[in-house]
Amino acid sequence: MKDLHCNLAGLELSNPIMTASGTFGYGLEYAPYGELRKLGGLVVKGLSLEPRSGNPGPRIVETPCGLLNAIGLQNIGASSFVQDKLPGLPWKETPIIANLYAQSRDEFAELGAYLAQFEEIAGLEVNVSCPNVAKGGTAFGQDPGQAAAVCRAVKDVSGAKPVMVKLTPNVTDIRAMAVAVQDAGADVISLINTLSGMAVDISTRRPKLANIHGGLSGPAIKPVALHQVYQVCQEVSIPVIGLGGISSARDILEFILVGAQAVQIGSANFLRPDMSFRLVDELQTLTEELEISSWDEWRGSLKVE
Repeated sequence: MKDLHCNLAGLELSNPIMTASGTFGYGLEYAPYGELRKLGGLVVKGLSLEPRSGNPGPRIVETPCGLLNAIGLQNIGASSFVQDKLPGLPWKETPIIANLYAQSRDEFAELGAYLAQFEEIAGLEVNVSCPNVAKGGTAFGQDPGQAAAVCRAVKDVSGAKPVMVKLTPNVTDIRAMAVAVQDAGADVISLINTLSGMAVDISTRRPKLANIHGGLSGPAIKPVALHQVYQVCQEVSIPVIGLGGISSARDILEFILVGAQAVQIGSANFLRPDMSFRLVDELQTLTEELEISSWDEWRGSLKVE
């Protein structure tokens, strides 16, 4: 397919490949490995009103086909991001999405209002799904009412900028969460965040993470992500971004086949820092090999009967 362009709730993406928050720094860290303008969208590391130091170490453990992390949303704070990082990003060519973390609905609204005023920021992604923080995170994302309230609070202050809500897979029914945030005004849903997990050391009889538990990502969770994206795409009418274990162009086509509008690349960026850039070229080649003529033809065309 010659033209990989897609539209995401009014955002024009040159291709459906975005980076996942928490795996691509603030974007500039990956500039030595590829052209940031090449990406369809760039979701930066989660931001809070004030800087956060995150959880104590060890915070990362490698697992079979995956990665457990308990970073705890360490970040430099929203104002430092705006002053020191945002000016260096190619925001005129590539939509920059700010990922929001807060511990209350009012704090989400304050953070959203602050970030929405900057023209360099194209959209807001609301994180109600991090399993590695004591307050906020999945405390909002596992309750449809609270997730909807947070979504509505950010939507009320976002102006014309699209609001994305990132969902956790650690719920009984992901469809109920998706419908709740759609009804609260979300423009886009992204899923999945990490699965809760832990690792232990039989020599020391201690957890391998200082936080005891963490979030599992990587290829091990791709089947779970694909299933939940499929379920949500069947249930809502707003665009869905699929993420979870994507590391090849074939993975991307699988997520779009079950209905996703775009995808985010996460842990694979740790495996190869040039991964997201490479996948743009690989996706172009694969769509031509498979003679896919347009995203409208391919998206949601999974045959289940």
